[in-house]
Amino acid sequence: LEDLGELVVLPGIVDTHVHLNEPGRTEWEGFATATRAAAIGGVTTLVDMPLNSIPPTTTREAFAAKRAAARGQCAVDVGFWGGVVPGNAGELAGLVADGVRGFKCFLVDSGVEEFGWVGERELTPAMQILAGLGVPLLVHAEVAGPIDAATRRLADADPRKYATYLASRPEASEEQAIAMITGLCRATGARTHIVHHSAALALPLLAAAKKNGLPLTAETCPHYLHFTAETIPDGATPFKCAPPIRSEANRELLWKALADGTLDFVASDHSPCSPGLKALEVGDFVAAWGGVSGLQLALPVVWTEASRRGHSLSDIARWMCAGPARLAGLTGRKGSITAGADADLVVFDDTATTTVTPESVHHRHKVTPYAGETLRGSVHATYLRGRRVAEAGRALATELGALL
Repeated sequence: LEDLGELVVLPGIVDTHVHLNEPGRTEWEGFATATRAAAIGGVTTLVDMPLNSIPPTTTREAFAAKRAAARGQCAVDVGFWGGVVPGNAGELAGLVADGVRGFKCFLVDSGVEEFGWVGERELTPAMQILAGLGVPLLVHAEVAGPIDAATRRLADADPRKYATYLASRPEASEEQAIAMITGLCRATGARTHIVHHSAALALPLLAAAKKNGLPLTAETCPHYLHFTAETIPDGATPFKCAPPIRSEANRELLWKALADGTLDFVASDHSPCSPGLKALEVGDFVAAWGGVSGLQLALPVVWTEASRRGHSLSDIARWMCAGPARLAGLTGRKGSITAGADADLVVFDDTATTTVTPESVHHRHKVTPYAGETLRGSVHATYLRGRRVAEAGRALATELGALL
C-alpha cells in the first residue's frame, strides 16, 4: 500500500489514435519510443493506426509483420486498427480473425502513397462487411472537392502564413465528408467513427445522426481543444495537422459538443515525423508534414482546458478512458477502475503546473507545438496491470506491454 495524499487515481488513459510508424518508418517513431512516452504520460493502452508503417496494416501478412515488430518492445498495451483501401475488401474478415479491432479509411489523400483513399464505391461493400463483423470503421472525414478548390484559389498565397494553410482545408470539406458518411452508416448499419473532428460547421450533422439513432461516434483531439488559429505564428509548422487547428470560436464550440455528447471522446492523433519533414527552417506550411506530436502530453493538455471550463476529473475519465475503450471493444478490461478490469492506473497531481521543454518530451523527436506551454496537471506514476511502469517523468519497466 502507498499513501498518495492529495494525489488523484484515474483509470489508465486509453488512446485509440496513435501512429507508431513501425515497421518501415522508425525514423519517425516506433513501438519502443512511443510506448515509453505513453507510459510517462499516463497512457496505458493505445491502438496503432494502420499507416504510416510500411507495409500498412491492410493485409493479414502485413498485420503479422507489424505484430512481430512490436513484440518485446512495448511499455504499455497496444492494439491495432486495420485499413480499408482500394482493393482489400477480401482481407477484412481475415484481419478481424487475426485480431484487428476495427478499420481506418481516408476519404482524401492520406499523405503516403501506400495507403490509398476510398469513396462511396469502395466503402459501400466494405461497410456491409464490417457491419456483419461487428467492428467499427474509423473515418478521416475530409473530401477532396473543397480542398482542391481552395488550393487552386490560394496558388499564389504565402505558404509561410498559417492563414494560408487554414484556408486550404475549409470546414466544408469535413461537412461534406460527414454528410456522405452518415448516409453510408444509415444504409449499411456499420458502426462508424469520425476521427480527429475539428470543424464546428459539421457538428449539427453529428448531433442529428445521433438523434436518429445511427451507430455513429466522433472524437476530437487535444490540439483542437487547446490551441487556436489566432495564436499560431507564421512559419510555425509543428502546428500543421489535417484537419487544421481552427479559430477560437470554433474551439469553444468543440468544447460545447464534447460536454453535450455530440463529440464522444478525445484521442491524441499522435502523428510524428522526422524533423526534416516539418520544413522547420523555411516554415513552409504547404511543404511540411501534417501531424502533431502529443501522445505523452494529452492528459495534462486536456485537463488544462477542461478545468478552466469547470469540468471534472470524472469527465476526463469518460472522455479519455471509458469512451476510447468502448470504441476499441475493451470495455470491462480497460478504461475504468472496476472489479475484473486490468489494474491500469494513473496517479495524477491535478493541481501541479509544468512547462513543456524539449528535455521533458520522450517521443523519438522533440518537435511538438506544445513546447513552452505551461500545463495544469502532472503524472506522478503509471501502473499497468498493477505494476509501476513509469514514475516522475521516467519509464521504468519497458517490456511489460501486451499486444491486444
